[in-house]
Amino acid sequence: MNIAIDIRCLMHKERTGVGEYTYELLDVLFEIDKENNYILFYNSWKDVSDIIPKWNQKNVHYIITRWPNKLFSFFTWLRVIKLDHLIERRFVKGNSKFITTRLDYFFSPNLNFTCLSKKIKHIITIHDLSFEFFKKCYSWKRRLWHRILNPSKQCRRANIVLVPSENTKLDVGEIYNISKEKIKVIIPGLSNEFLNIRYKKVNEDDVRKKYSLPQKYILFLGTIEPRKNIIGVIEAYKKVYGQKFGACGLVIAGARGWKYDNIINAIDKTPGAQYVGYVDAEDKPALYSLAETFVYPSLYEGFGFPVLEALVCGTPVITSNRSSLPEVVGDYAYLVNPYNIHEIEKGLQFFQNKKQTYIDLESFNWRVSAQNFLLLLT
Repeated sequence: MNIAIDIRCLMHKERTGVGEYTYELLDVLFEIDKENNYILFYNSWKDVSDIIPKWNQKNVHYIITRWPNKLFSFFTWLRVIKLDHLIERRFVKGNSKFITTRLDYFFSPNLNFTCLSKKIKHIITIHDLSFEFFKKCYSWKRRLWHRILNPSKQCRRANIVLVPSENTKLDVGEIYNISKEKIKVIIPGLSNEFLNIRYKKVNEDDVRKKYSLPQKYILFLGTIEPRKNIIGVIEAYKKVYGQKFGACGLVIAGARGWKYDNIINAIDKTPGAQYVGYVDAEDKPALYSLAETFVYPSLYEGFGFPVLEALVCGTPVITSNRSSLPEVVGDYAYLVNPYNIHEIEKGLQFFQNKKQTYIDLESFNWRVSAQNFLLLLT
């Protein structure tokens, strides 16, 4: 089969959860599947070849267009550009020896401007519906972007809707009135950086120096945006700072998302708190391992990679009792109402000087995820 994959979400140097999901799934998929042909598509006016991952397998091909991105999205939205037709024409032109020229599937690892012909089968991943439940957490540009994309219509058009959790499956089915049979749960795995972490020697001293980390600290790691409830973390931290934890700092890490000005200002005004920015993937295990506690009281998550990563590193986790997070952490984390600052504060006090056992990784394996993806194509 010929499978086209939209990798526009990999055009960013600072990968968030969607980028990590896409990269890790494809990396294992191309490793285990030597039969199907994969045509990776992206459009960029600028040269992003140094950012796009380079897979060298013989059955992996790249199709690149050089339109200005806004213009490309506009014409795709107008249905002037059908992505499967565009890819087929480009692929035939550059690979005349290829036997089959027609695409069988188009895979969208994330929402984007997508127009396809009726003949092509479409698989789309919906990571979460935070933009439906928490509109105020997004900037007006992001709200407009989601409205124009029309996720409900894309899900109805798709042959298969992938989701990372049972909670997200329920949300997508109810909000978009999609048949449960059409929605498939494929549980994500963990990055290679975290595999066998208890046996690896992580570069803790280098990471502590690189990010100017305090000797003791509470950690939050995630995109800097209102939905992550970072203000709630700061308020709870201020209530215990200097009392139970002594000189324990608060480290906020992650790429800036949207509506982050108030969050950055709150960090700057809080003694002991510091923002260290985006963290390189290879540094994450050490950042988690060095932390006294990882706190992640997000208002809504489709999955929640950071809580899983922290648990793998043996770091105590405080997270929300909402959306998919209880499903992901099971009995391994301290669950709180994210709207209740007192509960977050109690969690911080509960985990003082306490490390815990490592979570079982059997359910979070990218090889299993990739194999389950291939089963959908049969």
